[in-house]
Amino acid sequence: MTEFKEQKIIVLLSLNSTDNTLILNGIKIASIFRKELCLLYNYSKNEKKKREKFKAQLIEYTSPLKNELPGLLISTLLLSENRTDLPEKLADEFEAIMIVAPASKFSIHSKSLSESAIPFLFVNENRVSVPDYKNLILPLDLRKESSESALWGSYFGRFNNSKIVVVVANDKGKEEKQLITKNAVLTKKIFMKFNIDHKIFKGTKSSLRNTFEALDLALSSKSDLLVILGSSTITPLDLLIGLPERKVIKKSADLPVLVINPRRDNYMLCD
Repeated sequence: MTEFKEQKIIVLLSLNSTDNTLILNGIKIASIFRKELCLLYNYSKNEKKKREKFKAQLIEYTSPLKNELPGLLISTLLLSENRTDLPEKLADEFEAIMIVAPASKFSIHSKSLSESAIPFLFVNENRVSVPDYKNLILPLDLRKESSESALWGSYFGRFNNSKIVVVVANDKGKEEKQLITKNAVLTKKIFMKFNIDHKIFKGTKSSLRNTFEALDLALSSKSDLLVILGSSTITPLDLLIGLPERKVIKKSADLPVLVINPRRDNYMLCD
């Protein structure tokens, strides 16, 4: 029986032609953080009879990769889990630290994300080229969980020499300003500790629209990663008109978006 001890970058596969871009992004992230790449297909209950076929497809995917990338640990995983429970199982049992998923299927994975203690990296599976993940945009609002997104930004700064631009929310209330200032000071402290190239500036939008301002900047500056916090609460209105992160990903074009769940304590990357 295979033992899963290495921290892993999980790539959620559909076993079709769009998998290639997802795998290439997974390879890039796994190489940056020096982690194991794990290709996962989570099949439905009514696909159980095709399990051997799926296993063969995964082997077909990994064989050339292992030949071309001998220094990269590569594994495969076949599961048949409820999507909502999948991230917790991957984190607890298989040491997953990030899930790479197709941007076009955000709606399918949004429930999983809301229960996840590991971030989801949504990439445009139809994009041919793979970004360098060298130029990050990070919106910063009044939520205390902003430290989670700052921490993930620091990982890219430390292991990939990425440059980070922080867009700080511009709220008007006294208490809101204090919370935002506290987050900005903490973020700067983290980046300076690891000597990360960064720029922090105050945006023009409040915490409610800060992420969209950061998205606009990321697109106009041709940055290659947007790191955001997901929704802290999910209201009936959100379910009706869609979560803010869904709107961001829908507008993100070729820009990868790393979404961190503020509703759960996130697993940390081990050096």
